[in-house]
Amino acid sequence: MRPNGNGGLMQTIEVDVAVIGAGTAGMAAFRAARDAGAKAVLIEGGELGTTCARVGCMPSKLLLAAANGLHDARALEPRGIGGGDALQADSARVMDYVRRERDHFVSGVIEETRDFPEGSLLRGQARFESPGCLMVGANTRVDGKRVVIATGASPSIPDELRVFGDKLITSDDLFELRSLPKRIAVFGAGPLALELGQALSRLSVDVFMFGKGGSVAALSDTPVRDALTAALQSEFYFDPDAKIDEMSLEDGQPTLRFTSPDGAKRTERFDLVLAATGRAPNLKPLALDKAGIELNDKGVPLFDETTMQCGESAIFIAGDCDGTRPWLHDAADEGKLAGDNAARFPDVQAVKRKVPFSIVFCEPQAVVVGASYDSLDTQMTVTGEASFETQGRSRVMRQNRGLLHVYADAKTGTLRGAQGCGPAMEHLGHLLAWAIQLELTLDDALKLPFYHPVVEEGLRTALKDADKKCYEERAETPPGLPSAAGC
Repeated sequence: MRPNGNGGLMQTIEVDVAVIGAGTAGMAAFRAARDAGAKAVLIEGGELGTTCARVGCMPSKLLLAAANGLHDARALEPRGIGGGDALQADSARVMDYVRRERDHFVSGVIEETRDFPEGSLLRGQARFESPGCLMVGANTRVDGKRVVIATGASPSIPDELRVFGDKLITSDDLFELRSLPKRIAVFGAGPLALELGQALSRLSVDVFMFGKGGSVAALSDTPVRDALTAALQSEFYFDPDAKIDEMSLEDGQPTLRFTSPDGAKRTERFDLVLAATGRAPNLKPLALDKAGIELNDKGVPLFDETTMQCGESAIFIAGDCDGTRPWLHDAADEGKLAGDNAARFPDVQAVKRKVPFSIVFCEPQAVVVGASYDSLDTQMTVTGEASFETQGRSRVMRQNRGLLHVYADAKTGTLRGAQGCGPAMEHLGHLLAWAIQLELTLDDALKLPFYHPVVEEGLRTALKDADKKCYEERAETPPGLPSAAGC
């Protein structure tokens, strides 16, 4: 111990690996480093509990589950079951339920940190003093031979929305509401905006959703994007390419003047405005200018995605703060890879990353799997299509909306990627991700079993369509395959 210049005592801790951030990626990195035999510390300046558990995946799915339950019950009349329209949501009880279940998931994460070795969890904001030296708060210096940055991301709020003052909330704030507003404007058309906007609409909130530039759920395949847009527009006001003329706070009420897609000038007033416009890496407090690593134009370290190493340095990065794959399963994978390589530095090992894979849990669900549509060579790619409007099991479930496109190499038939919206896409997406990662061809995939009647038959339809086009491209006759059983 020595004086820190502020009247307190400075302690210095020497470790092999210092991990900054105790979220999904950070905890995975900490465990991996320790498993590799390194002395490691985990540093956290904010609340414990991962983004997923506290403000992301889990509370949003809890809200969706409540909303979809009410929606499904109200939609039973066509099946001969009456009374659904009389059902109403008690929004105070719904939000209380969401928080209680959310807290259950958070407590599980916090409980895990209590099992960490004594002294290995440091509380306080970390910042670099030099490439291998961190200050944590005012009284602790950590000399880390290697460092893993896993500080996550926070809601990004466009400056123009700040005009709404305390009537502006983010997804982080939404779950703390004691009751739901009557009317809300949602800015954004990404996964969180679509999930939360639809959930609120199904809980009887009047929702207006405004996107930017036409982007919806990160779908780059225009027909698929249009199919999802149309399905959502049947439930609430949704303009993916909004033309906002004026934003203001009038008599304490958020007010929007905008031009609707049909050219009409409209003025609408709301109780709240939700900014669901993406998340930005939590990197500014780290003083990365002192870390000795190269940054891109957004201030994010340049790194090798196969090792998570920043240049040739002993600094690694993982999770949402690296700005690439903002999904929990990738954060866990990146954390493990970064922690393991940090522990073994300079013997850094590269790995083949898993196929990129994202799901949006609105209804219809949306998926993006493998190579993005706009990155493929259209001259060397065939696209197989399946509509769910007439697909048997989807119609039985009254979820017959959506479109699936699968992409394959025109010469070899190897599956490259897929984008789709429709029922059970979270499951079809997994099947596609596995097939793409295993480098299956269309012929390989079509030799696998498909039961009847299941939604997976829609996937088979898309695969067969692509396979036919692939053989036409090669001027060959496809091998005989069992035909679908009518649906």
